[in-house]
Amino acid sequence: MTTTAAVDSDEHRHKLLVVRNDKLGDFMLAWPALACLKAAIPSPHVSVLVPRYTAPLARCCPWVDEIILDPGDDADREAQHDLLSRLREGRFDALLALFSTPRVGWLGWRAGIPLRFAPATKWAQVFYNRRITQRRSRSEKPEYRYNMELAEALLVALGTPAASTPAPPYWPLPEGIREAQRERIADELGLDTSRSWLFLHPGSGGSAVNLSSDQYVALILAIDGQLVEREQPRPAWILTAGPGEEEAAQLLRDRLLAVGLESNLLPPRQGVDDFALSLAAADLFIAGSTGPLHIAGCLDLPTAGFYPSRRSSTPLRWQTCNCAAHRLAFCPPAEAGERDMDSIDLDMAASSISDLLCQVLGQVQARTSGS
Repeated sequence: MTTTAAVDSDEHRHKLLVVRNDKLGDFMLAWPALACLKAAIPSPHVSVLVPRYTAPLARCCPWVDEIILDPGDDADREAQHDLLSRLREGRFDALLALFSTPRVGWLGWRAGIPLRFAPATKWAQVFYNRRITQRRSRSEKPEYRYNMELAEALLVALGTPAASTPAPPYWPLPEGIREAQRERIADELGLDTSRSWLFLHPGSGGSAVNLSSDQYVALILAIDGQLVEREQPRPAWILTAGPGEEEAAQLLRDRLLAVGLESNLLPPRQGVDDFALSLAAADLFIAGSTGPLHIAGCLDLPTAGFYPSRRSSTPLRWQTCNCAAHRLAFCPPAEAGERDMDSIDLDMAASSISDLLCQVLGQVQARTSGS
C-alpha cells in the first residue's frame, strides 16, 4: 500500500506533477486547482506537464514552478522515453492528472511516482492508486471546481491542506499591466482609452458551438442600441481571433462597418501569452465556450459566454472561473435543440450584457472619484 511522506519541517517541499495536457480552455480551468496547491503550507514545488501550445501560458502562471513539455500521444518512442526519463529525474512525490489518460497513468507508474491521483473514469484508472469518483459527465459542478476538489484531496493525502480557498482572480496581474495593454492597443488602433472596450471572439476553437456571424451582428447592434438608450457612451468593439480564425473575424468586422458600427481587429500578437495579456485591456469579453473566454475568466474580467445545452457542455460545467458578479452565460432554452443557438434570446442577452457593463463601469467611476 502506498504511503505519503510526512512533512518533517517547514523546509520540506513536496514535489508535485500536475497534468492537463489538452486544450487551452481546459488548461485555464486548471489554474484554480494550481492556486489551491500553492496555498498549502509549506507551499509545494509544482510542475506541470503541458503541450507546447499552452506552455507559454504555463510560464505566465504564478502557481507554477516548472514546465515539462509533453510531446503528445503521437510522439515517437524516443520522445516518450525522454519524457519518462525526465519524470524519473524529477523524483515527484505525487502526480495529479486532472484528466486521466492511459499514457499519462502509465508514465507516472513507470516513473515510480508513489502517489498518483486522478478522476475514477474509464480503464485508465488502473494506473492510479488514488482515484476520486466525480462523475463529471453529469455536469453537476463547474469543471474548475472538479479540478479544485482533486487538488484538495491530494493536499489532504499529503498532510498539507490549503490554509484557505483561493478566490478570483486566478491570474492576478501586476499593477499597471492592464493600463499598459490599453495604451498599447490605443496606439495600434487609434482608440480612446476613456471609452469602454468590448472584446468579442467570434471563433469556435474548432470544437465549441458558437453564435453565427448573423447572430453576433444582431447582438452587437442590440447592445449598442441599449447603451445609447441609457445615455451611455458607445463602446469600442475589438474583435479577436485565434489561428485560422482571422478571416471570420474580418468578415464580421466588415459587416459591422457596413451597418455603421465602429469595430477593430486586435492586431496579431507574438504568441498565445502575448494574446492573453492583451485581453486584460477589455472592459467586458464576449465569446463562445472557448479558450479565450476562459483566459478572460482567469483574469476575473466581466464575461458573457454562449453555450449549447448539451449535457457535457452546459454553462454550469464550463463556467468561467471569474467571480459570480462578473459572469453571464446564455444557452438555448430547454425546449430547443441542444445545439440550436438560433433559439437564444439575443435581446435578453444584450440587456443583461449592457446591465453588467454599466454596473462595472459605475464601480470603476466610484473608485476613481473616491481615490
